[in-house]
Amino acid sequence: MDTESQLTRLGLFDARVPRYTSYPTAPHFGSTVSPSLFAGWIEAIPAGAAISLYLHVPFCRRLCWFCACRTQGTSSDAPVLAYVETLKAEIALLKRHLAPGVRLSRLHWGGGTPTLLGPDMIRDLAATVFDAVPLAEGAEFSVEIDPDEVDGARLDALAASGMNRASIGVQDFDPEIQRTIGRIQPYELTRQVAEMIRERGVKSLNADILYGLPHQTQARISDSVQKLLSLSPDRVALYGYAHVPWMSRRQQMIPSDTIPTPQERLRLFETAAQLFEWDGYQAVGIDHFARPEDGLAVAARSGHLRRNFQGYTDDTAPILVGLGASSISRFPQGYAQNVSGTSDYTKAVRAGQFTTHRGHVFSAEDKLRGRIIEALMCDFRVNRAEMLRDFGATEAGLEAMFARVQAQFGPMVQVTPEALVIPPVARPLTRMIARAFDAYDQTKAQHSAAI
Repeated sequence: MDTESQLTRLGLFDARVPRYTSYPTAPHFGSTVSPSLFAGWIEAIPAGAAISLYLHVPFCRRLCWFCACRTQGTSSDAPVLAYVETLKAEIALLKRHLAPGVRLSRLHWGGGTPTLLGPDMIRDLAATVFDAVPLAEGAEFSVEIDPDEVDGARLDALAASGMNRASIGVQDFDPEIQRTIGRIQPYELTRQVAEMIRERGVKSLNADILYGLPHQTQARISDSVQKLLSLSPDRVALYGYAHVPWMSRRQQMIPSDTIPTPQERLRLFETAAQLFEWDGYQAVGIDHFARPEDGLAVAARSGHLRRNFQGYTDDTAPILVGLGASSISRFPQGYAQNVSGTSDYTKAVRAGQFTTHRGHVFSAEDKLRGRIIEALMCDFRVNRAEMLRDFGATEAGLEAMFARVQAQFGPMVQVTPEALVIPPVARPLTRMIARAFDAYDQTKAQHSAAI
């Protein structure tokens, strides 16, 4: 039986499964985490600790049809100005609850479109962040950049504020695909912005590209990948386009009959992946590629790769604090998510309160299963000794879990005295294998395609 037939038999081309940027996944968050509990978790951060911080800017000048993120369009700066003032107030609130000496190992501005902010807003917001939580030595400050919504002045402000990694969303360079997904972004513009970023001394450049887009073929994705390679990004995320028009109304603008089949999606991914590897990039996890010297590739080789709400990361800080509407924080104790609506978010912050409205408190089993899933997603391998030593697993319990998964996936999963391993041929099944360790009911959540 050839590989595609085996994948078909195991249900890869029909399955919808979580992306596992958290465990449990966000649909299973509940009302157990309150603003006061969140404040207690902040206050429990030890003095002098290193944490990560994520700032969410939910505004865009244009709403791309392919995007399923929580964003809102705006043609004026007024709501953006008001939102930044609220963010600054939330940062000040965070500062009041933090122990002395806490530092940032990572700072990421995402969205939406953070580069919607004008130069003065960028400098002001960055100064407010660093007054509350300074950058640690060797820290990384990354920003998502829309080439259509940035200029030299804004890049000057970001670089002067300490940005040392930039992330550009590419999606695809083909004009017909761009028109169909509502995202016109010519290659020449993207190349120009990449050059402007590097001219300002920002040494690290990320890029996102999608497979499975409408009208996408192997020839078209090959052309887009080769154009992207000409920009020499340090790392690339090769994400599968999630067509979920029942969740994201704007995706209804994209004709469903133009979407590649699941089998075609796999071939699109394999075509792009091969091009990246031929150009010297190291495969990282299920969908990232990095130059061998990039921190992500180093983390993958050394076993320190981790996964969070932004995807794969080499950040090992145990705490990620999310600020802004809909942002999610992760603590050793659990997850906390801010209210999604900007008006409710603003009202709570102006009242001097954190805006937590849902989350999840970890049980011991959550921690064990979450680490198993993260290890599969990052390393394609679950180390028995680590689970027994660090997560309270028992020999019998672990063996029972491994046996159930092997019974389901057969030779696509290898169980040895040391570990459970996903061999290279089975890596398209990784999210499905991870789901087999998920104890939560998946029938009520509508996830994206497994490939």
